[in-house]
Amino acid sequence: MINSILCEMLGVKYPIFQGGMAWISDAALAAAVSEAGGLGIIAAGNAPADWVRGEIHKVKKLTDKPFGVNIMLLSPYAEEVAQVIAEERVKLVVTGAGNPSKYMKLWQENGSTVIPVVPSVGMAKLMERGGAAAVIAEGGEAGGHVGDLTTMSLVPQVCDAVSIPVVAAGGIADGRGVAAAFMLGACGVQLGTKFLVATECGVHQNYKDSIIRAKDIDTVATGKRLGHPVRAIKNSFARDFAKQEYDSTVSNEELEALGAGKLHLAAIEGDVINGCVMAGQISGLVKREQSVKEMIEELFAEAESILKEASKWVK
Repeated sequence: MINSILCEMLGVKYPIFQGGMAWISDAALAAAVSEAGGLGIIAAGNAPADWVRGEIHKVKKLTDKPFGVNIMLLSPYAEEVAQVIAEERVKLVVTGAGNPSKYMKLWQENGSTVIPVVPSVGMAKLMERGGAAAVIAEGGEAGGHVGDLTTMSLVPQVCDAVSIPVVAAGGIADGRGVAAAFMLGACGVQLGTKFLVATECGVHQNYKDSIIRAKDIDTVATGKRLGHPVRAIKNSFARDFAKQEYDSTVSNEELEALGAGKLHLAAIEGDVINGCVMAGQISGLVKREQSVKEMIEELFAEAESILKEASKWVK
């Protein structure tokens, strides 16, 4: 059985995090992942603090296993959500879209383990100096907000640069990806796109079907001009956004307005033509719905088999 330092650190059976996906990663999905032996994560996204507190209470009723909260630091509610996380003594805090240094002491004093998502070696070093217990090195293959570096280039460089554990994210959807992450030096993995098609995931069925139908070239990253690119399935919205992004007559404010509410439109309302269907390049490998338990057990059984057979390459 695959085991790593993260299992002991977080009290989980498998070193796997479920990505924090806004409007999608709620109490039901997080609890299912935690019950299956992974680390379920509630995504605060742009939600107000009361909603986040409510989801935390729901998870606590559904499971006694560890779980976490992902806080998007660009959210207008970030300050209030940070306080809720401290008050509720959440086991794990995952941060994204910013520098969490101002909140680190508050969370740590209330018993939270802090693991930021990082897109670069520089940010990983900064987070280590700030007291992060580990970092999630996420490559640009991932869905949602992404950086420039690929997972294969980013993960080993981060592993070489810091002494804390590294979780690999971006472009992982099967046991081969899990095994590769460990070979790159990671101590665990984070998956988002794969969990979108979990039976316990409450995202709209149209969204799930878009992932399952996707081919290898069916995603695109837009928004680089705004400084926070997003990877999503190619559709009418994505193509229109990309066209306007390179139109100098369209202001940044107009471009931001064009994307406002589009994830909710796709994830909750099911409009996968005019909404933003955030998903990673690995979508082409995701072919069917499964329970979270089946996914995790299958992922690690396959990874274990691959790692055991790796010696065939060494003569």
